[in-house]
Amino acid sequence: MKLIRFGEAGKEQPGIQSASGKYLDCSGFEEDWNEDFFTNNGLARLQEWLEANEENLNEIPADSRLGPPIARPSKIICIGLNYRKHAIESGMAVPEVPIIFMKATSSLCGPFDPILIPKNSVKTDWEVELAVVIGKRAKYVSKENAMEYVAGYCVHNDVSERDFQLHHGGQWVKGKSADNFAPLGPVLVTKTEIRDPHNLRLWLKLNGKMLQDSNTSDLVFDIPELIEHLSQYMTLLPGDVISTGTPAGVGLGLTPPTYLKAGDVVELGIEGLGEAKQVAMNDPEA
Repeated sequence: MKLIRFGEAGKEQPGIQSASGKYLDCSGFEEDWNEDFFTNNGLARLQEWLEANEENLNEIPADSRLGPPIARPSKIICIGLNYRKHAIESGMAVPEVPIIFMKATSSLCGPFDPILIPKNSVKTDWEVELAVVIGKRAKYVSKENAMEYVAGYCVHNDVSERDFQLHHGGQWVKGKSADNFAPLGPVLVTKTEIRDPHNLRLWLKLNGKMLQDSNTSDLVFDIPELIEHLSQYMTLLPGDVISTGTPAGVGLGLTPPTYLKAGDVVELGIEGLGEAKQVAMNDPEA
């Protein structure tokens, strides 16, 4: 299945993308795609409901906004420097254990929402990433059975303010958590539809120019290793997002370094997971 959510920000309704590519309204299922949904075997129940109801579902209006395909999760956990070439372009060593940081859940937004350049920003950057959505409570998991805890996958742009991240003291979370710094989607693709998440092309363009073009086969730590590692230190809850890191080609690593300015257009996608597009703009509240 491919899950979507649509409508005004904060008031999204649940839906799916059908096999024919149509976006269908699933509000009649009377559940959002949230922690309770995943906890209570929601994917299986939704599949059964769709078998009886899909042919009668309404297509959503063509001008509908797509929101993030899951409701606000309890955690957005990110992995730093998890592609070898990205570590090199950042001038940092390839890590021996996963580098973990968090994004505020308030940074979550839809895949076509604008990137808001925050007040006093001078280095707002882009990062295409494979996001893994957790399907059931995970604690002290071994990598051998870690994939049992995966619900599915999404495209994620881990938008980052490098000056905040690297030069404002403290932890990286400062540069990762501004509003609209976590565009997610367009869809959540359930794991049964992705044969091998460790062999997916992912890419990003800025103003039509390809800057990131890689494959998840280059991950330093794969998905089972990440779930095993994270679940030793925190309980992963259904609906939680693990963003697995970005490949080379971010603005920080270009010569000269290049950062987003108002009007820039970012397009990104991952094989089998769809494409997203964001236009940068100055935060109207700045």
